[in-house]
Amino acid sequence: MYLASDHGHHEPAPYVPTITPDIIDIFLWGALPYVAMFVFIGGTIWRYRVDQFGWTTRSSQIYESKILKWASPAFHYGMVGVFGGHVVGLLVPKFLTDFVITDHFYHIMALSAGSVAACAVLAGLVALVWRRLKVPNVWAATTQNDKFMYIVLIFVLLAGTAATVLSAVAPSEFHTTGEEFNYRESISIWFRSLFYFHPEVAYMVEVPLSFKIHIVSALCLFIIWPFTRLVHALSLPLHYLFRPYTVYRSRRGERVNTRRGWDQVWVNKSLIGDDNDQTIHKHKSFS
Repeated sequence: MYLASDHGHHEPAPYVPTITPDIIDIFLWGALPYVAMFVFIGGTIWRYRVDQFGWTTRSSQIYESKILKWASPAFHYGMVGVFGGHVVGLLVPKFLTDFVITDHFYHIMALSAGSVAACAVLAGLVALVWRRLKVPNVWAATTQNDKFMYIVLIFVLLAGTAATVLSAVAPSEFHTTGEEFNYRESISIWFRSLFYFHPEVAYMVEVPLSFKIHIVSALCLFIIWPFTRLVHALSLPLHYLFRPYTVYRSRRGERVNTRRGWDQVWVNKSLIGDDNDQTIHKHKSFS
């Protein structure tokens, strides 16, 4: 519960849990997170060791690119914003941000920036799913694994968006002042306690149901993560910056179409043996 404050009606005291967790609470908030963590880390290591060739997005750009060229950036850049918001909200203690900005301004900034990121993610994801459903070749390349992953991912995003919106537009039944639910005084404390292996389960007992649904669905997403195409999110293509050029050689008498910006290099015939009048084109490979 939120205790009454001596500092005024608009400054509620920090949340203090008063209800004893039951067996379901202990499982959901004390055991399930470690199950998800174990499967996520162990499954990722296993996947990398036995299926490096499958560690890919299985790109379908060759089948359709008009929708992909804007939907994919919208989804991925939006996810960067969503991830950053979760890092700040869950890992940075409230007393640290209070030194910089007020709690009210923090919530306004988090809600506005989070809404933009959420809209970008949802718009990109809807377009990507629509593309898979409507483009025959893309749908043919969609596995059962992909379909299940999309369902879970969409549910997690919708649950998180709904929880945020409801906490902002509907006064929390757990807050006597009618202000929005402050997850940094409950969920964040519980989340950080997981990392020093002493989960503060009591802080999750009175959390609104919408947030609980979002968290449980997110844990399920992390459980299936290593076994889906989502593993590509763990790889940064830094090696691309240092990889050598890929050399393409034209056939005799045929013209090779080059894109603007690629360098065309003429090579002495004696350097290419018996093949005459050949042109060597080099460019960075995106394959």
